[in-house]
Amino acid sequence: MDTTMDLYNFISQQDKEVFGALEGEEKREREGLELIPSENYVSKAVREAQGSILTNKYAEGYPTKRYYGGQTYTDEVETLAIERAKKLFGAKFANVQPHSGANANIAMYFACLEPGDTVLGMDLSHGGHLTHGHPVTYITKFFNFVRYKMKDTSTGEIDYDEMREVARKEKPKIILAGFSAYSRELDYAKFVSIAKEVGAYSVIDVAHIAGLIAGGAVKNPFDFGFDVMTSTTHKTLRGPRGGLILTRESEELAKKIDKAVFPGFQGGPLMHVIAAKAVAFGEALHPSFKTYAAQILKNAKAMEAVFKNAGVRMLGGGTSNHLILADVFGSLGVSGKEAEEVLDRVGITLNKNAIADDSRKPMDPSGIRFGTPAITTREFKEGESKRVAELMLDALKNRADQTKLDAIHQEIKQLCAQFPIPDSFVQ
Repeated sequence: MDTTMDLYNFISQQDKEVFGALEGEEKREREGLELIPSENYVSKAVREAQGSILTNKYAEGYPTKRYYGGQTYTDEVETLAIERAKKLFGAKFANVQPHSGANANIAMYFACLEPGDTVLGMDLSHGGHLTHGHPVTYITKFFNFVRYKMKDTSTGEIDYDEMREVARKEKPKIILAGFSAYSRELDYAKFVSIAKEVGAYSVIDVAHIAGLIAGGAVKNPFDFGFDVMTSTTHKTLRGPRGGLILTRESEELAKKIDKAVFPGFQGGPLMHVIAAKAVAFGEALHPSFKTYAAQILKNAKAMEAVFKNAGVRMLGGGTSNHLILADVFGSLGVSGKEAEEVLDRVGITLNKNAIADDSRKPMDPSGIRFGTPAITTREFKEGESKRVAELMLDALKNRADQTKLDAIHQEIKQLCAQFPIPDSFVQ
């Protein structure tokens, strides 16, 4: 990995304060392990694209239909990103302009709904996402959101019978699959079946598992007839921070989505980020990405085994994807907030997270959420992943013993030195 000075020659001379922060973050990432399942490392090529000359260019509109001149190369880059995204996910249409996954979801709502229409989505406390209709979000002022939950938190099984009953009663215009803290596979066929029964669009937010889908490690929802996928482009997809909307086959719906993104919800697209998306999609089309996606799952299962053997309760009973949600308060007597802070001290970054029907407050919940996308990028295999899980439990059980924590921190630093963050993922 390049030194910070090599990466930021001009900033280091011009702005010492910003450079200091960048230098600190480079050191934090280099010497610590990233286990937040919504974070990853990007390649040097993606970083170069995101810092490229395209940051100078306004490109309101879409390829060949722009409002400003000078669009030869913006059109070229955006078309590359669109075509690569379509190929990755088996979609007929793709919009690569959303600035984030939240923007992608909001644009999708306005494309598919009229004010007052109903959306049926996963409850936040059972693994859903804020943009799936949590009352604190402004989107709930425009649309009505109703929710489904898990039937059994020990297995993660969704209550599909209740979902069907709610759908029949509420007549939603969208049935929304997808999650931010759910560790099992969804029954895609049931989602699509219920949506068809009530005349709703079937939509899935694959932000967390997009890379697993692209790499063929998990099922592709489009194979089961979903109408639309929304996603981020980072997380398991290992691209820049941004959003993506894919339409399986309806040109009419794709046109509505394009209008909802621009001019409906966003102005000029971030062309430097779209260039980085194109690079990342190209990396995900490389055969090595399939190996990467498969290893993410293997590493998560290795960590699951350690927590299971230690008697730690995991929501859903374990994992079928890249993440684990563990009830550390119920199992170890340590709150999610304290667990996050203790692990941060030993160089392991993850996030505190509420568990289903949590009795504790959101800022100091019962659980922690962690996953394997970033450590898999560092080329960890099952053995290293298992050791990280052991060190996590060791740190939590010995959280008052600073000598023990110091020893764990040293081992984490040694692991990081042994498995540096790669500059390139395509050989």
